[in-house]
Amino acid sequence: MKAPIVEIFSSIQGEGLFIGKRQIFVRFAGCNLNCTYCDTEISKSKNSGSILTVDDVIKKIEELVSPDLHSISFTGGEPSLYYDFINEIIKKIDYKTMLETNGTLTKNISKLNLIDFVSLDIKLPDHFNENWSDDILDNEIKTLNLLISNSKSVYCKLVVLPSMKINSIEKIIKKLSNEITNQNGLQIIIQPSSPIDEWKSLNKHLFEISETVGKYFEVSTIPQVHKFLNIE
Repeated sequence: MKAPIVEIFSSIQGEGLFIGKRQIFVRFAGCNLNCTYCDTEISKSKNSGSILTVDDVIKKIEELVSPDLHSISFTGGEPSLYYDFINEIIKKIDYKTMLETNGTLTKNISKLNLIDFVSLDIKLPDHFNENWSDDILDNEIKTLNLLISNSKSVYCKLVVLPSMKINSIEKIIKKLSNEITNQNGLQIIIQPSSPIDEWKSLNKHLFEISETVGKYFEVSTIPQVHKFLNIE
């Protein structure tokens, strides 16, 4: 079994609930979406990675293991495109694992039963120049309901841009709140887009976004800390 891999590296998680945790990142090539804010453009195309076997990936993981390792993060691109490949890796290692996903490929994610943690990005119309549809959000909601019903540890990440309108954010968050059958403490992490300098003089707007999300979910606002540390 083989898959296109852009890179495998060890670093400090700079986003979401596991910020500050040491992880080994396995970045897959290829994505089913085309977000404007993507900071790993190279991972969008399946042709950008090196074709590796499961054993190739495991060998590299073992070389990178350190005493402070928290978990293995499967990222991209969209890693759930390669659910069968990921499952084979998980079966052969003894580390906690995390999926960083856009959550739109519900059937694929449903087959990743062995994953421990899931970070799911909520996509907004503002994240795309074109081709956004209600199906994107509907599939993310289906995935969240699936993960919660299977007692998976999941949180949502919401990348916000300075240009975003409060009304459009609230529309999406309200829909999430209405259609997630059992929120079960689900948290939403607001992630201001990078570079963070874009948010100078916009603190009030960021507070308004947090207040809006906070009407419906437990919320935190966390920027991309690895950018401050100047690490990958």
